[in-house]
Amino acid sequence: MNKPISLALLIGGIILIIYGVSASDSAASGFSRFFTGSPTDKTMWLLIGGAVAAVVGASGLFRGSKAP
Repeated sequence: MNKPISLALLIGGIILIIYGVSASDSAASGFSRFFTGSPTDKTMWLLIGGAVAAVVGASGLFRGSKAP
């Protein structure tokens, strides 16, 4: 995987995690947590997608590319 792509995935993952954390503090997520015991689906998808993208990006950066 190219380093720029890995870096973009890492940065994008971090941004998604930040949006997910802020969405978990929203009023809609609070109501959902009050009635169902869990946050909204949007919050969960932002956090899960951000974590996956960040892990893939970080592994691409730390795994050195082999020159042919």
